[in-house]
Amino acid sequence: MSTTPATQTREARTPDGGEPIVRLRDIEKSFDHGAGRFHVLRRITLDVRPGEFVSVMGPSGAGKSTLLHLLGLQDGDWTGDYAFAGVSVGPLDAKARARLRNENIGFVFQSYHLLDELTVAENLDVPLSYRDVKRPERESLVAEALDRFGLAARAKLYPRQLSGGQQQLVGIARALVSKPRLLLADEPTGNLHSEQAREIMQLFRELNAAGMTIVQVTHSEENARQGTRVVRMRDGWIDSDEKGR
Repeated sequence: MSTTPATQTREARTPDGGEPIVRLRDIEKSFDHGAGRFHVLRRITLDVRPGEFVSVMGPSGAGKSTLLHLLGLQDGDWTGDYAFAGVSVGPLDAKARARLRNENIGFVFQSYHLLDELTVAENLDVPLSYRDVKRPERESLVAEALDRFGLAARAKLYPRQLSGGQQQLVGIARALVSKPRLLLADEPTGNLHSEQAREIMQLFRELNAAGMTIVQVTHSEENARQGTRVVRMRDGWIDSDEKGR
């Protein structure tokens, strides 16, 4: 049975500057397992402030991806207090959580999650279609994203016609097209070779330098060091929370 790490007993680390965009207090998640309950997250207390780049690390089963899904408002089966940009998440119904997520959070996945039957431009339009954005504005935002990420020449191509690095670049552009307040990335370089991975991490650093708040889950120490903080998890607990670069 896990015991409480000493580092978990202190208050959440609160970097200087700005109110937290993410504020977690005593978050727990568990499920029935045989004769007892299996705890996936244990008393998670964490703040993420605007402009931070937080890397979450830990061995398989530590709770990293579960925490990321919770931050992304994709999981409502937990206890504790979660406030996103000052909004208490717990009392919200599924529709209100979806609206809060669609208007504020972008996602980057290890496996890209692009829609194979849609072109690059059409994939970028998907998150805008979930919001009340008129067609001319959607077209303008997609064009802006294509230009920003150097994808204009590939706008009419399909994912199968792109390299892995190019697909991940499209995934990042899609995550940012609606100008979210928070970018969540789950092993964003896991399917890329080393040079592509370095290019994606450099892009993340540039995005963060421009003010984007990022939380990434990674197994890579090199990737983790790109962030401004490194949060390490073990057995569902936060084991340490330290400054990065």
